[in-house]
Amino acid sequence: VLLEGKPGLGKTHLVLALAQTFGAAFRRIQFTPDLMPSDVTGHTLYDLGTQSFHVRKGPVFTQLLLADEINRAPAKTQSALLEVMQESQVTIDGTTHTLAPPFMTFATQNPIEQEGTYPLPEAQLDRFLLKIVIDYPSAEEEAWIVKAVSASAGGRGLSPASVAQLCTPDDILQAQQEAASVQAVESVVNYAVNLTRATRNNATITVGAGTRGAISLVRTAKSYALLDGRHYITPGDVKRAALPVLRHRITLAPEVAISGQTVDQVLESVIRSVEAPRQ
Repeated sequence: VLLEGKPGLGKTHLVLALAQTFGAAFRRIQFTPDLMPSDVTGHTLYDLGTQSFHVRKGPVFTQLLLADEINRAPAKTQSALLEVMQESQVTIDGTTHTLAPPFMTFATQNPIEQEGTYPLPEAQLDRFLLKIVIDYPSAEEEAWIVKAVSASAGGRGLSPASVAQLCTPDDILQAQQEAASVQAVESVVNYAVNLTRATRNNATITVGAGTRGAISLVRTAKSYALLDGRHYITPGDVKRAALPVLRHRITLAPEVAISGQTVDQVLESVIRSVEAPRQ
């Protein structure tokens, strides 16, 4: 999951709190311009004492990984996450290491126009299931946050450490299996495919979503259905998933971006143009 928002909106705080609720092994990588790929995945060292090589595993060897401010590191370092995000494995000096399930990657990033940021490669973006945009809170929400944080010494009133554990890694695996078993009838799958294909044949979009986008639409729709207590997906589930699933998988035409239209506005137009099946 990719979380995007301006600095100070609680993106990192949110992931730290989620890590507490999951009870899973957790590691955080602070991405900086001087971070190297081996700082992420690990590397091989030669031990003079034993006169042998051994692997020093990097922070990706965990269950819940936070790549904090991922777009502050150059593309070469960002790309170090490609294999682990797609296949839950890491290759170090020709040797492949499989990570213990469940493995989840959360990343935070600042908007591209912020100083000192690098755009994520398309291949990297496509591996995120969802992109969640975090906006400023309402006046009432902001007042509540300020009151809660300022009421404690050191501003720790909303510390993630105070969040209770609600589930275990085994619970996460079971939930993933249950979501995968949710039924997807052919008409709804075709609707997800048609939505994805519509992003490739649109004058306002230069790069549309690929097949992974359609797969992610159905996977996310299944999760929504499970949360709603259903064992089948509907066109409404697919529509609900469309923005978070597709917004990071398309590139607007230059003239559209200059005109001030947003990715979400263009996607909403695409959604309206594709007829949903009746149920």
